[in-house]
Amino acid sequence: MSRQFINTITDGTSVADTFLLVDKQLRANRHAELYLLAQLRDRTGQISGLLWNVAEDSTTHIQPGDYVNIRGKAQLFQGNLQVILSHISQASDLTINPDDYVMTPGIDVQKVYTRLWQILGGIRSEPLRQLLELFRRDPEIEHGMQSAPAGVRMHHAYPGGLLEHTVNILETALRIADLYPQINLDLLLAGIFLHDLGKVRELSYDTTMGYSDEGQLIGHLVIGVEMLDEKLAEFEHIGGLPFPLDMALRLKHMILSHHGTQEFGSPKVPMTPEAIALHHLETLDAKVNEFSGLIAADPNTDSRWTPYHTSIGRRLFKGDREA
Repeated sequence: MSRQFINTITDGTSVADTFLLVDKQLRANRHAELYLLAQLRDRTGQISGLLWNVAEDSTTHIQPGDYVNIRGKAQLFQGNLQVILSHISQASDLTINPDDYVMTPGIDVQKVYTRLWQILGGIRSEPLRQLLELFRRDPEIEHGMQSAPAGVRMHHAYPGGLLEHTVNILETALRIADLYPQINLDLLLAGIFLHDLGKVRELSYDTTMGYSDEGQLIGHLVIGVEMLDEKLAEFEHIGGLPFPLDMALRLKHMILSHHGTQEFGSPKVPMTPEAIALHHLETLDAKVNEFSGLIAADPNTDSRWTPYHTSIGRRLFKGDREA
């Protein structure tokens, strides 16, 4: 019997298969009755499962990262597809194929990774090129850039998403560089590479996508500055001379300010031409990917609009999918 993938589930579908448990939470409804909210995943996507009227200790046998057997029925609620569960238990089937649960990148990772270093190799500043070469040689960076998502739920939330996001911004910067000659393109390209690099440590992505303890406690902006400091020290140790201070400060500022405002997590607002350019280029790529993903994931194919998304405060117009 072929397995039932999440992207085949529609409103009213009976569901009985094995999924990866990404997250679980016990919540209380307005009558103070507990229910389980489980996030279930396979290689085609993620869906919420709800099990009503559970006891506080009734789900201790399953933990995030486990494969679970579920039974239930899909239901469209306020435009969002979910599974109302009648059963959930830890899977004991030894024939589970892990490949069924790993979301595949939407890009040719090796090809895009090669393009990343092709672009960065074009930087003319010798100190910047030498600094970035230290990142290129680092196995942690090589693995993380090819494996990490750029986010857990919002944008580029799939393996290789960080790499795709980074190279998209680099490509955009190259295309508009002649329009803004006042911007130091070498600095901008280096800042684009560094801006989200802390996510290789902030996020966990070997089996389930989530946050590491370091990510929860510190966050990728500060982690990114720490990673840069590590390479700056290595640069000085190898070459015997410190990295140019002004350039180092500008790179750190770009990392710390790329969210744009303190409201969105930046301890500093952009204060250089390169920093403000990075912020808007990053936002453009992230938001286009997020909107496109929400439209593509909407299970209600009969509607020209998505449901209201609280994360962005609006519905999205789908129109005619063929247009």
